Amino acid sequence: MKATELQKYALPCAYLFTAKGKFSILIHILFLFIACKSGQSDQPRKVFRYNVDTGLSTLDPAYARDEFIIWGVSQLYNGLVQLDSDLKVQPAIAKRWEISDSGKTYTFYLRNDVYFHDNKCFTNGKGRKVNANDFAYSLGRIINPETASTGAWILNDKIDVKRFIANEYQPFIIKNDSIFTIKLTKAFPPFLTMLSMPYCYVVPKEAVSMYGKEFRSNPVGTGPFRFKLWEEGVKLVLEKNPNYFETDKGKRLPYLDAVEVNFIENKQTAFMEFVQGKLDFFDGLEGSYKDELLTKNGQLKPNYQNRFRLEVNPYLNVEYMGFLMDTTDNGREDLPWHNILVRKAISKAIDREKMMLFLRNNIGLPANGGFVPPALAGSLQTQNVQYNLIEAKELLAKAGYPNGKGLPVLVINTNKNFADIASFMQKQLKEIGIQAEIEVTPGPSHRSSVSKGRLQFFRGSWIADYPDAENYLSLFYSKNKAPNGPNYTRFVNQEYDKLYEMSLTQTNDTLRWQNYTAMDSIVKHYSPVLPLYYAQSLRLVQPWVKGLKNNAMNSLVLKYADIEGKQ
Repeated sequence: MKATELQKYALPCAYLFTAKGKFSILIHILFLFIACKSGQSDQPRKVFRYNVDTGLSTLDPAYARDEFIIWGVSQLYNGLVQLDSDLKVQPAIAKRWEISDSGKTYTFYLRNDVYFHDNKCFTNGKGRKVNANDFAYSLGRIINPETASTGAWILNDKIDVKRFIANEYQPFIIKNDSIFTIKLTKAFPPFLTMLSMPYCYVVPKEAVSMYGKEFRSNPVGTGPFRFKLWEEGVKLVLEKNPNYFETDKGKRLPYLDAVEVNFIENKQTAFMEFVQGKLDFFDGLEGSYKDELLTKNGQLKPNYQNRFRLEVNPYLNVEYMGFLMDTTDNGREDLPWHNILVRKAISKAIDREKMMLFLRNNIGLPANGGFVPPALAGSLQTQNVQYNLIEAKELLAKAGYPNGKGLPVLVINTNKNFADIASFMQKQLKEIGIQAEIEVTPGPSHRSSVSKGRLQFFRGSWIADYPDAENYLSLFYSKNKAPNGPNYTRFVNQEYDKLYEMSLTQTNDTLRWQNYTAMDSIVKHYSPVLPLYYAQSLRLVQPWVKGLKNNAMNSLVLKYADIEGKQ
């Protein structure tokens, strides 16, 4: 690159990629190199920048447990299938598929134009074509105990893992390079949707063998972007994959040249970086600056409306309070909270609309339906307002506790992020005569106590692992009792269990969704949980960002994103 060309890039690189401290010079040189190599020296670089305040622990999809890791690996890898903006399953590396044997056999027909990223783990450093063996290896890897993948549960109860590990049988059938079959031991209708999860992304055996545990920081995938550099705690840089297989309206994706991920721990600082135009995207709002930015109705205040976009979308996350229903363990005594009338009274005493307006700036929907979010098929769509003080008092009287007389103190167990809502509930319950105390514990301790059944009334949150109502309804199946499953309330109902088991064998979606609705109705009737609100994702996006897509899983889809008209 000539000196004049270096001068041409000096200003954009310094503006786009300057990092704090000693890393700034490295990033500057890196992107000068990318600019020279790309042959696009006459065009400004299209770099999408966002922040991750918690840092990243890995870029290995076998451990893609939290949202930020999922965002990262989703740029680097692909699976057999993927979800669109409406949460519908679409082809990815598999161009089509067949489901047979009463829902137990899935056969995928693979594309023949998908290649792994260039990497020294391959002969001559050139990425090879993906084949059926790669998927057999990748899925086998996540259930191999030596991997200790957090995604092993996807297959653990759907194939005979012990026999597979012992090489006594093979659930992954390879007919040839382009035909791959998965044979389940029992039908599980949401399985195709689960295969869209990052845990199921394809990885090359050569890379895992070469890098071992360091594959976490040397990712090799097939995605729209490929790994360039990661200075942990400072910055992650991904560059455009020029050989990516997907197109959009005849144009090869992605449109961006690179993705830059910052690791600014202080979210207030990151927010200011966004306001100054140094980040292209900002996810979520906290109390410290929420009221500065938003009106009580969740709209951008006038002085921000022309500066960036506010995007609010459904998010498969339910915030709730749970009651411990089981009295059989550890000598627990029967308590008034085990009375269905008392639980219903508590629910009726909470003004969810007011709570959302004053505490969440109306970002989210009051949970007036069932436990399953309304964005999912099979949810209980009844949205009648629950708040009714008169009915709440009548229910308490009918239960034998007029005006709360005779009730012990109700302890609201929560963590600090939910303390404001706990305080709101405390005041509302006092209006019907229920005295409540708030006990705040750190997140890990709170979750441990919930799982062990130590709390009678506890804050809970459920973010969908995959977009099917079964993922929510599994929380009330008796065989999923915590600590061995997600049934934290230890709810038991024979009719519910029967419907749940029927839904797992029902291949007709319409009938399965009817079962889901019936189960959600049972949960609403018995009220082992008190749903408070259905969350929404809130994103701030700079005006020059185009084509950024989202769905109710709060996915970060950057392959369609573009940058146009940035000053």
